[in-house]
Amino acid sequence: MSARVVENLNAALHAVLAADESVHLLGEDIADPYGGAFKVTRGLSTAHPSRVRTTPISEGAIVGAGAGLALAGDKAIVEIMFGDFVALAFDQIVNFAAKSVSMYGRRVPMHLVIRCPVGGGRGYGPTHSGSPHKHFVGVPGLSLFETSAFHDNRALLERALSLGHPAILFEDKVLYSRRMFAHDALFLRTTLGTDDPCARLVIDGAGPPDCVILASGGVADRALAAARSMLLTDEIVCEVLVPSRLYPLDLEPLLPVLGAARHICVAEESTAGGTWGAEVAHLLHTALWHSLAGPVRLAHSADSIIPAAPHLEREVLLQDTDIVQAVREATSA
Repeated sequence: MSARVVENLNAALHAVLAADESVHLLGEDIADPYGGAFKVTRGLSTAHPSRVRTTPISEGAIVGAGAGLALAGDKAIVEIMFGDFVALAFDQIVNFAAKSVSMYGRRVPMHLVIRCPVGGGRGYGPTHSGSPHKHFVGVPGLSLFETSAFHDNRALLERALSLGHPAILFEDKVLYSRRMFAHDALFLRTTLGTDDPCARLVIDGAGPPDCVILASGGVADRALAAARSMLLTDEIVCEVLVPSRLYPLDLEPLLPVLGAARHICVAEESTAGGTWGAEVAHLLHTALWHSLAGPVRLAHSADSIIPAAPHLEREVLLQDTDIVQAVREATSA
């Protein structure tokens, strides 16, 4: 049986810290015996006591300290306990860390990764359930990644740390307890690209896709559920692409697959307006306008804060049924 995503991520952090003594890990309550709010950092402070440090409750200070370590030549991974709180570190990320790479008259490598547990589905309410990805799309000198059940987290962390500029790693909280993808009775998994691989999930024996769905992180499960439903009820064949790097997105290895489909849908949990999905739709329109049968469809959460009550939370957050509706509208146009 495959490891759970939280176990894979914990093992990845252990491996990265053991392989490189210049790597530091900072965050609130990450030390043993607590091991972090979601137990991602369990055992790390015991194994590396001088380089894994619990910090005061100040996201700005945590990111600032991590960026300072990176500016001085070390490498830092910092944890924001809940992704919503990354807003408190916005200045340190955008005006210090991202700009420090190039604002001193010469390029200064900044090996910094900011981990952000994100997303709803756990009943945590308005201030602990957000998906703040869109607020960081387009920031010069900043890359965005997201964990999934289809990408090994050690490779993902090593890639993000090797860039020489800051990166944010979004981690959908609903994935922590789920298992890494090992086998599926319906979908076959292949990989597109090398540096920032994109998982390609194809329905075995179904033929060319009617629609390709791009979905990241925890949304991928909802995209797969939508693809199953449409195959059985509508005979609509969908492929699902799950990128590990959200921004900048390397479209080149994806174009053969995307170009073969007449319809594309981008699914995300962010609320509408200025989102990662909108950025991807723009890129796809520019690259594939001559072959698409219609505009790229976006599926996203409602324009609302996220309630704590489970039945109300479901009404706001993106569901597989929303992806089904978007794809049906696209393919019927």
